[in-house]
Amino acid sequence: MEDNIAELHRIFTFTPDLVIRDFESHFIEGRIALVYLTGLVDKNSINNNVLRPLLAPTERGHTSILDLLSVGKVTTLHDFEDVEEAILQGSSLLFIEGREEALSVETHGWPQRAIEDPQLEASLKGAHQGFVETGIQNIALIRRYIPNRELKIKEVKVGKRGACKLSILFISDVMNPEILQELEDRIRLLDIDNILNTGELAELIEDNPYSPFPQLLTTERPDSAASHLLQGKTVIVVDRSPSVLVGPVSFASFFQNVDDYSTRWLVATFIRLLRFLAFLVATFLPAIYIAVISYNYEVIPLDLILSVGESRARVPFPPLLEAMMMELTLEMLREAGVRLPAPIGQTVGIVGGIVIGQAVVQAGIVSNIMVIVVAFTAISSFIIPNYDMAAAVRLIRFLMMIMASMFGFIGIIIGLMTLIGHLISLESLGIPYGSPLAPVRFKDWKDLFLRVPLWKMMNRPVSARAIQAKRQGDNRPKEEGE
Repeated sequence: MEDNIAELHRIFTFTPDLVIRDFESHFIEGRIALVYLTGLVDKNSINNNVLRPLLAPTERGHTSILDLLSVGKVTTLHDFEDVEEAILQGSSLLFIEGREEALSVETHGWPQRAIEDPQLEASLKGAHQGFVETGIQNIALIRRYIPNRELKIKEVKVGKRGACKLSILFISDVMNPEILQELEDRIRLLDIDNILNTGELAELIEDNPYSPFPQLLTTERPDSAASHLLQGKTVIVVDRSPSVLVGPVSFASFFQNVDDYSTRWLVATFIRLLRFLAFLVATFLPAIYIAVISYNYEVIPLDLILSVGESRARVPFPPLLEAMMMELTLEMLREAGVRLPAPIGQTVGIVGGIVIGQAVVQAGIVSNIMVIVVAFTAISSFIIPNYDMAAAVRLIRFLMMIMASMFGFIGIIIGLMTLIGHLISLESLGIPYGSPLAPVRFKDWKDLFLRVPLWKMMNRPVSARAIQAKRQGDNRPKEEGE
């Protein structure tokens, strides 16, 4: 035991939170050393389930040490690599004099926060539970929605410096095994120091890292993750991250929300159409303004052209520079509102927008119409339910503005064609990103722009390539007399 403790001191140098408790038990000959990192363990569990049974008076030699430890999981370790990993993961180690193995006792108790409402994915009718930074709790939240034995979990550890545990969740009789194997192969091939959050993992395993569009969906909601699992997709839980990854996904997946399926289908259809309209407005409205003012002013109605001319009479800058200044100002206000504390951030966003907008118009730097265009664009970008997709729209908007300033409406059409071609060429874990529009799969159009009644969506999405297509039977109530 002295040699083992000396080796621990050699491994954990400059580690003041390492605790080594050396004591003599009443039931075994020789001494015992208890080793743990004080910030990663539950001290009550150690005192009540480890130290108290070992120190209690007992007749020697009549029981096993495993029978005394009242904890859920005890593992035998034989080399110091496993010992080091167990200590860093929050387990307590027992070294017994005269034995060549150590006992790893599960006493995890690291700092963690309570389950709260998701910050980025607010819901009106859905659950108010969001993922936390502990992978075990996140898996438990998903199991609450799918208490089925076919929900399987594959664990993979990634990282050379403090391996991060990734849990791949899937429904075995629904998920396509080829897609699952492709995902697992990409994760196992990673050669990296550590993975801190889901954003890093998504960037490392996505199909096209140079695209502005996200190819894996990030969600903070357990009900949303469960819904994707039931569609035949897979969910990756990253330990220490408050969100999970979902794949494969399509472009349309980023415009769907959990509230779509808890409200009436007519209302859900209207809101979903509003989201797609907001995507077009947030992407093309500033570019259309630049094209109309710079090149194609003949499309402005005669009654409006005088108002436009009067509004731009004092503006000394070309439309592109005018739009760029306002859009960049809007992006700065948006980032300032996010980074500052909530009460101050809201004040900065509202007051800053009003004061700056009024001041630049009175100074003659930008026109009134430009302020209106920027306001509509900002509101439209806020409607997009997924943050990653909204961020992609913000980048594409600037490219469209440049194309419009160079070629007018022709530039916008070229940009639109390039955008459509890029979306068609993308894949998510080998699945077409543009599905069900490209390739066309009419069966999936029931949940694309429209959200038909739930009792009509009997099958899972074809684009997910699930091995079990049927999702539900005929749940429509029968008419009287049928």
